[in-house]
Amino acid sequence: MPANIANSQYPGPRLNAISSFLFLLVVFIGGLIGFAFISVFPLLSYIIWGFTLLVGWILSISIKIGAQWEKAVLLRLGKYSGLKGPGVFFIIPLIDTIPYWLDLRTINSSFKAEQTLTKDNVPVDVDAILFWRVLDPKKASLEVADYTSSVALASQTALRDVIGQTELTSMLTGRESIDAKLKEIIDKRTTPWGIGVISVEIRDVIIPPNLQNAMSQQAQAERERQARVILGDSERQIAEKFVEAAKQYENNPTALHLRAMNMLYEGLKEKGALIIVPSSALDSMNLGSITGLSSLSQEQRAHASAQ
Repeated sequence: MPANIANSQYPGPRLNAISSFLFLLVVFIGGLIGFAFISVFPLLSYIIWGFTLLVGWILSISIKIGAQWEKAVLLRLGKYSGLKGPGVFFIIPLIDTIPYWLDLRTINSSFKAEQTLTKDNVPVDVDAILFWRVLDPKKASLEVADYTSSVALASQTALRDVIGQTELTSMLTGRESIDAKLKEIIDKRTTPWGIGVISVEIRDVIIPPNLQNAMSQQAQAERERQARVILGDSERQIAEKFVEAAKQYENNPTALHLRAMNMLYEGLKEKGALIIVPSSALDSMNLGSITGLSSLSQEQRAHASAQ
């Protein structure tokens, strides 16, 4: 817990400019009066000086100033009397005491759980941050001895409980649900103390290095599996398209012949291309003469380029 947060509950003596000024003013006036009578009535001068010091001390401890975000818990003869502040207020010296100055602003405190086992027995280190504030200053001062430490301990205990009920995969991918669950648990524990939880956020989840390597290999294997599944699905879709195309050509031989001629043309137009086609296919498509002419044309072009 940060020092400035812990000290906001037990700040010690608090001096302010008004009380200090009045103390110096009273002491200065008393010193002048006592100095005026010191040659005539020395004892009276000492009495005046002592009286002014007493009055200045009473004024200095009677006037208090609270900041806009603060509340002072007032005890009168040891019994709760009420809350004071913000601004200027007065107390009765030796009768009234202020044990606590409560900070009503939103406070953030970090907490962690180290080497805590998850539901699937994986040791993890989890770092989180809690945002909270004092909603009921009376309960915060009377129901718990040190609410800042109590909130920190309650948060850490709740974090360990949630980790023990959660698997590692859910912890890494579902932080929002874990944050909401932590907020509910911590808020339930701190409400009787007058503390309200605003939000809880998990900042980091650290797993052992050897487990990180295993998870990396697992992720790589999962990616390869997905790639093979996608490739197989693509092959299946291609096969389905071929089946559909075959059905289109089944009762339409003219379309099949045109497709075959297009394939031969695409293969023959490339320089140096050689295509071996079964004679039975040529006879069935009546393409023997066409291929012969194509081959003769190719040979003539090659002979012309050689000359």
